[in-house]
Amino acid sequence: MDNILYLIVIYPIIFILPAYVANGAPVIFGGGTPLDFNRKCRGRSIFGKHKTVRGLASGIASGVMVGFAMSLFPGFGFMLGVGILESFGTHFGDLLGSFIKRQRGVQEGKRSLFMDQYLFLVFAIAFAAPLALPQGLMPGISGIAFLVVLTGIMHPLTNIGAYLLKLKKVPW
Repeated sequence: MDNILYLIVIYPIIFILPAYVANGAPVIFGGGTPLDFNRKCRGRSIFGKHKTVRGLASGIASGVMVGFAMSLFPGFGFMLGVGILESFGTHFGDLLGSFIKRQRGVQEGKRSLFMDQYLFLVFAIAFAAPLALPQGLMPGISGIAFLVVLTGIMHPLTNIGAYLLKLKKVPW
């Protein structure tokens, strides 16, 4: 029973933690110069003014630092590489979602369930897969399913918390 709990709940959380931190850090440390420098694509913003250079840098740095800290624990040396890949994947997914939303005419601050809530997770896992799969380090299908459910619960809760703390202008 303990092994099942570890494989389905605990290990997947350990595995995805750098991505979760990378995704949340820009809310705290972001701001400043827009990543797209206010340029347009087909007459529309590329990412929007809320995707910033400082947000991207702080997100990637935070996720990598978490991966590094985790790699210091016995048996988790691989987490530095996972943290690096997940941090880049997280922001690739987030920026791709913003780009698609802007090009489809969705205004900044408007919600898009899949792109806001899950695209970062999909790309974090996809970017980490080339390192994790060959070494047997990727969470199993049940662990991934757990992360989808956990993200579905945690993402709105953390966004509401950030909104209440006045770190975000919208609660999603």
